[in-house]
Amino acid sequence: MNEMMETLSFYFSYPFVRYALIVGVLISLCASLLGVTLVLKRFSYIGDGLSHVAFGVMAVAGVLGLSDNMMLVLPVTVAAAVLMLQGGQKTKMNGDAVIAMISVTSLAVGYFLMNVFSTSSNISGDVCSTLFGSTSILTLKMKDVWLCIILAVIVLAVYVIFYNKIFAITFDENFARATGIRAGLYNFVTAVIIAVIIVLAMNLVGSLLISALVVFPALSSMQIFKNFRSVVVCSGVLSVCCALTGILLSILASTPVGATIVLADFVVFLICCLIGKILGGAKSC
Repeated sequence: MNEMMETLSFYFSYPFVRYALIVGVLISLCASLLGVTLVLKRFSYIGDGLSHVAFGVMAVAGVLGLSDNMMLVLPVTVAAAVLMLQGGQKTKMNGDAVIAMISVTSLAVGYFLMNVFSTSSNISGDVCSTLFGSTSILTLKMKDVWLCIILAVIVLAVYVIFYNKIFAITFDENFARATGIRAGLYNFVTAVIIAVIIVLAMNLVGSLLISALVVFPALSSMQIFKNFRSVVVCSGVLSVCCALTGILLSILASTPVGATIVLADFVVFLICCLIGKILGGAKSC
């Protein structure tokens, strides 16, 4: 135990480890808050879909030679999020069909462009690191950390300010419209927030694992609590704990950061399922 603490203390002396922990905690917290809403609205798959869109746009940015791909990735991902959340309501296609169509097309475009125009000699490695995460979370610069902090503060502030409105459109959008709430506006706000989170999370867990940050904490907390606010709070706590655990374990055991965080989320989900069954059995008695 002492040896492990000494090892952690040694790693904490490096700024990149502290940066990774700060960014990981902020991204996980933001993702977990919106995850509750998306799960309840049956849009759990949107995180996966948007991550594929971001992957495709990153490939386009690479072809165009953009040094700062965030200027292209973020607005396009926001537009895709709005289309996914609202497109299914205004077309003959279901929402999940719209998400699947955009997701698969973006993934195919990204992989196609990376193969045709890539100057790298290790295309498979580049694709794998983008899809499943890489060590980029451990090579963050101070400007990247500040960007994440600013965007995370904005996301959290918007969520807190519009909490009641988000709560209303989550459970009954038609009733919310009838009471005068501009459901379309708050759906748009939700779409923008989740798009920002997805773009930020690309460096943390990779494209294919992002949806785990959105879905797992929400599903885990729902196994124990039934009240919306309790679920949101528990989801945030579990997500932050899993992010910290995953990052620390990946540093100590030299495992992939993204995969380790997702596995930590999965283990916590199993534990919450067990707790939920125990509590449910106690109440029935």
